[in-house]
This record gives sequence, structure tokens and C-alpha cells, in this order.
Amino acid sequence: MRTALVIGTGLIGTSAALALAQRGVTVHLDDHDPEQARTAAALGAGTDEAPDGPVDLAVVAAPPAHVAAVLADAMRRGVARGYVDVASVKGGPRRELEALGLRLSSYIGTHPMSGREKSGPLAATGDLFEGRPWVLTPTRDTDTEVLNLALELVSHCRAVPVVMDADAHDRAVALVSHMPHLVSSMVAARLEHAEEAAVRLCGQGIRDVTRIAASDPRMWIDILSANPGPVADLLADVSADLDETVRALRALQSSDEAKRREGSAGIEDVLRRGNAGQVRVPGKHGSAPRVYETVAVLIDDQPGQLARIFADAGQAGVNIEDVRIEHATGQQAGLVQLSVEPKAVAVLTAALRERGWAIRQ
Repeated sequence: MRTALVIGTGLIGTSAALALAQRGVTVHLDDHDPEQARTAAALGAGTDEAPDGPVDLAVVAAPPAHVAAVLADAMRRGVARGYVDVASVKGGPRRELEALGLRLSSYIGTHPMSGREKSGPLAATGDLFEGRPWVLTPTRDTDTEVLNLALELVSHCRAVPVVMDADAHDRAVALVSHMPHLVSSMVAARLEHAEEAAVRLCGQGIRDVTRIAASDPRMWIDILSANPGPVADLLADVSADLDETVRALRALQSSDEAKRREGSAGIEDVLRRGNAGQVRVPGKHGSAPRVYETVAVLIDDQPGQLARIFADAGQAGVNIEDVRIEHATGQQAGLVQLSVEPKAVAVLTAALRERGWAIRQ
């Protein structure tokens, strides 16, 4: 691939353009908002000047509700040899294109499984997709050349290609992305009118659950409007679990011992099923999840603290597998939780104490 046209210069489109430009591809940028395309160009994602002729690959990064229309326009104008979109829903756009009577051999639907809570070109990074799955949904009609161009795009973005059926993809993302986002929003909504004294008690747990609720509602309305059925089916299942959990909690309030036992069993059931589902979430680099232990270090909220901890861990020969920070309420301090291999706990703890760090047991 030597040339590409990215149509839609938001977070995903600009991030893909940055990755392509960094690998020597000549990237042209187009957006319904010319100022946004100019911003992406200023970031080094390419040029906002139109190409002289057809490019190798057109990447459509429009919202799901507009993907088919943008693709149809680009295909009718013959702007590229191959066409992909990066929308989070795949079955709907393909069916819309078919209904428009377009020849789809030059098109393949794709979806990079990566993103951020922020949107727009200023939130884009060239490494946004690195190591992340990138779904490709070819059909028997897809030209081999177009599939190869799509695979080259994924390679340039350093993502991991995953081939799926379009409708299977839509059911999968409803489960692992769309439904969790709505649940996160519902939990976060409980905080909107909560007493300030209660909100001040927020810890890492509520931050974890509500993090994705910070995303742009307009973007999510577009996404959910394109995949409502599978999401509604999953929420119906969640609703049934909620009803059972509410009944179990009410039973725990009873003065009847048998009802309390029944309620306890109901709560244990949902918690155990949660355990069973959570362990299926892929671990580091998409491998089977591994069990790490945590070394908790107290730090001041000052520049360079994390860099010092990582440097000290490196000098001790310990690899940090994951890190989380819990900020202390009302204090300029925090608790850094370092996830490491169990055998490294004693080594890291001793090394950090020797270098003056306060370890929380």
C-alpha cells in the first residue's frame, strides 16, 4: 500500500492515519468538517488535499449510522481500489450497501477493537491499535487484493487480525462492549444526585465500573442505534439477574432463617457466576489470564514518583505486569498497586523498602 484516503478524522480515523503515515504511506484526509481534517493534518496524519486519482485503500471512519452512505458515495466516485470501514457494527452497513445495488467485491468491513473515552483528532495516537484485535469480515465475494490491503492496514497499525462473520461480530461486540457501556452508564447515573458525602467515598472499584461512562453520548447513540437487537437481548438477561438479586437481598432482610439462607444462596450464585465469567477475560497480550500478586506502595502526588518506582523495580530485575493507582481522598498522596509474578513479590518488596518506599501490607 502506497496511498490511502481516510474519510472521517475523529479518534479512530486520525489514529489509523497517523499509523499509516508513520510507515511511509501517503495519506489523504477528508472530513465533513474541513477544520477537523486540517487539525489531523497538523498532527502529522497526512494531507487534507484531495488525491490526484484513485488511492490504494479508502478507510471510512464515519459514525455507524452514516457509514453506508459515505461508502456508497466513495465507491461510486471510484476514489480507491479497495474500501474498508472501521465502524463498530458490521452487518447493518453491508446490508445497506447491498440494498443500494453496489458491487461489494472491493469492500470489506472491519472493526479495530480499541478506543478511548475521548473523541476527535486531538485524542488520536499512532499506537492506539497496537496489540489490539482488529476484526475483518470478508465474504465469498471479497476480492483477494482487497483482503490483502485490509491486512496490510492492520499490520501497519500493529494490530492483530481476527476474521469473523459480520453478524457474529455484532453479537460479540454487544456482549463485550455495547452492553457493558450501558451498564456502566446506569451505575454512574446513580451518582448524579447522590449526597456529596457519599460521592467523596468513591474508591477504585466505582472508578473501574464507571470509567467508560465518560464517553460521548452522541457517539454511543449512533453505535447502539446500529446494533439495538443483540444489546437489548443481553440487557434482558441482565435484568433477569437483577430481579433475582433484588429478591435475594430482600430475603436476607427477613426474620425467617430459611428465607435468609435462600437469599444468601441467591447472592452466592450470582457472585460465583461472576467469578466464572471474569476468569474467561483474556489476560496480557490476549493469552490465558494469569494470577498475579500485588505490591502496594504509598507515594506522594509529585512529579517523577512513578518513574522512580519503575526504575527501582527494573534494577531489582522485576517486571511490572500491571499497575493501578488509588488516590487518597483529600490528600496529596496515593497507593500504587503493582501486579507482579508471585515469585517476585518478596524480591520487589525488599528492593523497594531498601530504597525508602513505604509498602502497604
